[in-house]
This record gives sequence, structure tokens and C-alpha cells, in this order.
Amino acid sequence: MKTILITGASRGIGAAAARVFASRGWHPVITCSQDKDSLFALKTELEQTCSVPCDAFVCDMGRYEEVEKLFSRIPAPDALINNAGRSYFGLLSEMSPSDWQQIMDTNLNACFYTCRLAIPAMVQRQAGRILNISSVWGQAGASMETAYSASKGAVNAFTRALAKELAPSNIQVNALAPGFIDTAMNARLSPEETAAITAAIPADRCGTPEEVAELAWQIIHAPAYMTGQIISIDGGWI
Repeated sequence: MKTILITGASRGIGAAAARVFASRGWHPVITCSQDKDSLFALKTELEQTCSVPCDAFVCDMGRYEEVEKLFSRIPAPDALINNAGRSYFGLLSEMSPSDWQQIMDTNLNACFYTCRLAIPAMVQRQAGRILNISSVWGQAGASMETAYSASKGAVNAFTRALAKELAPSNIQVNALAPGFIDTAMNARLSPEETAAITAAIPADRCGTPEEVAELAWQIIHAPAYMTGQIISIDGGWI
């Protein structure tokens, strides 16, 4: 049975991905930093409905010592989905340095931490899949979300560079860049703001976490020659 580590899995895209992989026989290891109740409810759900083992850990992925402790307690993952993320909406001139650091720790540094710890076993096996969850704003940039956009742009560059580094070891590294998805991260928007964004999307709706999770499954199982790619799922928006 293959093991997949999915960070930020208590809700949204991460939880949907855990359901997809568990339903198809994988052993999910899921993490979150705050919503312990939802995380462990998901663990119980997956074990009962999918008949697979599921391990759940509360872990701040932006703190290396916590990620290192996590890896000491789990099987070496066959695949890794770096989904843990944090958003910030506001003017850059009004953003505190600590807020900036939190965004970078969670959205970018966490990818480095997990990859650094997952790669040695993958290299030893000469096999592995890494998928970083980015954003369309990492490609286009978003007003009032400069730090978030910068972190996701860095994730894209990280993905392309690491893919070249690991390709000789038969390890594929790709990124998935969702557009406007119906998640808690976007729940801060008013109905009017949501309607305005949806009106600009050719598909005329927001995406669902389940659609992103299904694409994540396909990318993890794509031909080995596909690596270093940033794959968007945005309804034709950006």
C-alpha cells in the first residue's frame, strides 16, 4: 500500500485529496495546524469508509522542528502533496513583517521542509511524486494579495527547479495552480464579490475542492516524463 502525505488536510482541497486517495487504496498521512477536530474526524471517516489506515497529526508545517518530528513518526511517503497554505488580504504598505513571514513560512518554506525530508527515501527508491499546490496568483499576481502572490510565484519557481534536480532519480515534481475555488479561504468574500468574480470566469462558476483533488490524483499518476509543470485549473479565468 502506497503512502501519501497531504498537508493542510483538515478542510478544502487537502481534505478532498485525502478522500480521493484513500478511496483508491492509498494510506493517507494528513496534517493541519489548528483544526484538530476536523482533522481527526476526517481520519475516522477515511478509516471507516475506505478501509485504509490513516494517520493524522497536528503540525505547523512552517516550523522545521515540527516537520522534522512529523517525519520521524510516519512511513517514508511515496507521494507528497504540499497543500498547507495561508492567505492575507490587504495593502502591502499596511502589512506587518510578521504577517509577511507567516505567509512565507506556511506557503513556501513548508515546501522546502517537507521536500528536504521526503527526498532522501525517494532517491533511495528511485521513485517518488511531489505535487505543490500553488495558485493562479502565482502566475498573474493579485492586487491586495501581494505576499500570497509572491509566495505562490516562488512555489512555481521552486517546483521547476526541483523537478530538474530530481528528474535523474525518477522523481517527478509538479505544481497545481487552482483559480477561484469554493473553499474556506474564499469564504471571507461577500456574495457581491463572489458574484463579480464568477462573472469574469468563462466557466461561470467557482471550482470545487473535489475537482482539484481529482486533478491532483491524475497528476500524481501522470506519465513519468511529465515533470516541472505548473498546471492550472481555473475555468478559463486567467
